[in-house]
Amino acid sequence: MNKRLKTTLAGLLALGIGNYATIANADENASLPEKAVKYRQGAYFVIAWNFGAIGAMVKGEMPFDAKVLAEKADRVNVMTKMLIEGFEVKGSEKGYHTEAKPEVWKDWEKFKEGQTKFQEATAKLAEVAKTAASAEDVKAQFQDTAKLCKDCHENFKED
Repeated sequence: MNKRLKTTLAGLLALGIGNYATIANADENASLPEKAVKYRQGAYFVIAWNFGAIGAMVKGEMPFDAKVLAEKADRVNVMTKMLIEGFEVKGSEKGYHTEAKPEVWKDWEKFKEGQTKFQEATAKLAEVAKTAASAEDVKAQFQDTAKLCKDCHENFKED
């Protein structure tokens, strides 16, 4: 594992532990299902923040920076591995502010398959980003990954 990824993972772990303690203490009355909803929403927020920056580079809306690109792609890749956990908590599918459609749980295997494909695509994006010399070098993989995002939103998210 390269040094940058180790540093990113260590930072995310520290952030996660700190945030867990904050969430647990700030919302002592929240149930496990409600915390699961917050967990998955937080993970998706981190993904959107980082993926958005990659998209801005690909679209020329932000200057290309190889180091930033690789860091953002690594973060997205790490976070996608954490997503499914937030959907597996029984009771998190109803009763809380969530944009997840009931289809997530009705068609669980299709949803999980999509999450697996998303993880594979973000892993490939992170790999491509490591050696990218320009935004053009990651454009095709970015577009493939973005399509998976769109497909999941269409099938499983209330927009």
